[in-house]
Amino acid sequence: MKILILGAGSVGGYFGGRMAEAELDVTFLVRPKRKFQLNDKGLIIESIFGNVTRQVKALEPREISEFYDLIFLSCKAYDLESAMDSIKKAVGSNTSIIPLMNGLAQIEILGKRFGSEKVLGGVCYVGAKFDSDTGVIKHFGDFHRIPFGEIDGGKTERVKSISQLDKSVKFDFEYTADIMQTMWNKCAGQGALSSANILTRSVVGDIMRSSHGRLFLESVLNEGAAVCNANGFPMSKETFDFYHKIFDTPDSQFATSMLRDLESGNKTEGQHVIGDLVKRAEAQGINIPIIKSALVAIEAYEAKILNPV
Repeated sequence: MKILILGAGSVGGYFGGRMAEAELDVTFLVRPKRKFQLNDKGLIIESIFGNVTRQVKALEPREISEFYDLIFLSCKAYDLESAMDSIKKAVGSNTSIIPLMNGLAQIEILGKRFGSEKVLGGVCYVGAKFDSDTGVIKHFGDFHRIPFGEIDGGKTERVKSISQLDKSVKFDFEYTADIMQTMWNKCAGQGALSSANILTRSVVGDIMRSSHGRLFLESVLNEGAAVCNANGFPMSKETFDFYHKIFDTPDSQFATSMLRDLESGNKTEGQHVIGDLVKRAEAQGINIPIIKSALVAIEAYEAKILNPV
């Protein structure tokens, strides 16, 4: 199976590096600077599950000369259009695409561009940070997981074939019959917590120290759950338990990447995650005032950084 990974940063670099470690046929599609790093020093991972330093195949989009069986997209949501342009020469009649991205909208967008039959659902769970100067990917935590599956829940021959990769790699690569439920759980929970982080410009532990912090966090999580419920994907007990554990962790430093992007003065995935949740809520007549307020905050921030006076 010929595998193409778009991106070699914290997500694509980590999971793709583990695939390369397992001697799978993996190629990274990257920008010139990252290609130089990979060719010069190799792909480098530091992790409790074992460090990796190895030479890997790396291409720029203009160098693609063949079709791939499986393509993973590990870009930010705001780069999806350029990512689709980058992979177009790699997509053949039998190619499957798994987006490892935040949100839900990418499924429809990719389907319109390449055909819905080529798109699988997928999410990833990993704690990793990419140092763009050194090229090192530092994995932290004790989890590294990719659930994936057919959008309609079927167990087709292609997902059976793809799921065999789990036997080779060190991370958990799981066929999931209800992948859309998994994607809704992550999107709504992440959108809710991103909203709390953005509105307060604070991590969970700092929010919890405020007089109404617990009520605020519970309320925004319930808003996310309401959007799930209204769209036919009730938020799972495991998702509630996951976030309650974070709320109950003393001095929790938990914050979504959206807060880190905002604090760094970078573009965010606010429209793709929070904005999309608001649209889906409005379509179902659901009022989510906290999440809507976060969308206003994101839009005002991005208007300022993208169009400074």
